[in-house]
Amino acid sequence: MDIGINEQDRQDIAHGLSRLLADTYTLYLKTHNFHWNVTGPMFNTLHLMFETQYNELSLAVDLIAERIRALGHFAPGSYADYAKLTAIAEASGVPKAEEMLAQLVDGHEILCRTARSIFPLAERAADEPTADLLTQRLQVHEKTAWMLRSMLDK
Repeated sequence: MDIGINEQDRQDIAHGLSRLLADTYTLYLKTHNFHWNVTGPMFNTLHLMFETQYNELSLAVDLIAERIRALGHFAPGSYADYAKLTAIAEASGVPKAEEMLAQLVDGHEILCRTARSIFPLAERAADEPTADLLTQRLQVHEKTAWMLRSMLDK
């Protein structure tokens, strides 16, 4: 494979993207869970908001995995792989709506930090497609964290 990025750089970037994929999939699952199980006076608002968010995360999972493949590596695709790679904690039980919001804020902020940690690798390798993907993901996660945080009045 000769796309202008050496093997070590492609491997390092793919590993970083694998962590981003695991975080994204874990947050997708958590958001979908909260969509199903939210209760309380904000039910309709949160139910619809969580649906919009998990649909966006579902599309992102595919984009990230395809970028890993374009770099010549296999994308992780099992719960066991994701559990080893993610920095996002699973939800235990069914938290109250406010706690759901707080956990999702935390998840989106973790995704921001994960994405930012990959930038130096992409920049070193002049990997503009990965840098572009990271920029797009950061825009989504920063905005979503802000909107969720606003619902918590923080």
